Amino acid sequence: MLTIWGRITSINVRKAVWAAEELGLTYERIDAGGAFGLTKTPEYLSMNPNSVVPTLVEGDFSLWESNVVVRYLCAKHSMGKLYPEDLQERFNAERWMDWQQTTFSPAGRDAFWQLIRIPEPEQDKKKIEVSIATTDILLDRFEQHLTKQEYVAGSTLTMADIPMACEIHRWYGLPIERKPRKHIEAWYAKINARPASKNVLTYPLS
Repeated sequence: MLTIWGRITSINVRKAVWAAEELGLTYERIDAGGAFGLTKTPEYLSMNPNSVVPTLVEGDFSLWESNVVVRYLCAKHSMGKLYPEDLQERFNAERWMDWQQTTFSPAGRDAFWQLIRIPEPEQDKKKIEVSIATTDILLDRFEQHLTKQEYVAGSTLTMADIPMACEIHRWYGLPIERKPRKHIEAWYAKINARPASKNVLTYPLS
């Protein structure tokens, strides 16, 4: 039995859930993290010593780090499709997954936290401005990338689209003005049309 621990409102849990949905897997999701707690219990820490979500459990095997969970599920259940078999194609997808986690996500984090999780009187406007400006540069870079291909890593959906779309979902959910980026918008519309994304990208930010 496949189990995903974590609240669906977490961007990182969304990645794992979407991968499972895209692959048509049977799984159980257990709310954990945030208001649900549980992540500091001995049981949870034995699965994930970092005390964060998500954690994937399959039999006696547990796995943490959201993008790694996506890789694992796609490699196991979609070799040659969501998980590219060709080495160069695979690492093309890998680099965008790493870019999401190490560059894109950190750039937008302050805007998300300040605008969604902190009451307006306490918000740091400078942090919001810097976060938006930094993310705009990265979005321009991603927009240019999508002028050359239909999906993040080529002409078809791969594992790379999952974390990138979850990040775009979070950014588009912020109450800010955004300039038009027609290639990102066209790609994101295709993502939202996928049945598997409906259980992931329809939740409001929290």
